[in-house]
Amino acid sequence: MRSAEWRRGRALDQVKATDSRDAVGRGRQDLRKRTYQFALRVVRVVESVRRDHRRNYTADVLARQLLKAGTSVGANYRAACRARSNAEFMARMGVVEEEADETQYWIELLVEAGLVRMELVRDLLDEADELIAIVVTSIRTARKKK
Repeated sequence: MRSAEWRRGRALDQVKATDSRDAVGRGRQDLRKRTYQFALRVVRVVESVRRDHRRNYTADVLARQLLKAGTSVGANYRAACRARSNAEFMARMGVVEEEADETQYWIELLVEAGLVRMELVRDLLDEADELIAIVVTSIRTARKKK
């Protein structure tokens, strides 16, 4: 017969495991919201560029590239959350990392080309940096689980 102390310890272990899974779920939801908000902010920057630089071919091309990369971050993160295996998760997260980095590239190019003021996109660049750091950490953690 198991002792009451053992049962309490086992129950506590189950609560900790549940809390850990809940924390991971909350983390995923938080990152899902963040990547979605990131995409919305990219959309607003693109609309601003296109509004301010009508009939400017360069602005149009750069804005379209930014739109594709910036909205892809959230879409690919959602796909990573639905991954059927650890390998698929790491592959999708690798795409998220690449797209976030590419988003930074297009923003920096828009700034250097004089099409957007740095003050308007600094927070977006910082958010992209943070998302990249989170994604890289997630990939490293997933590799350890192999």
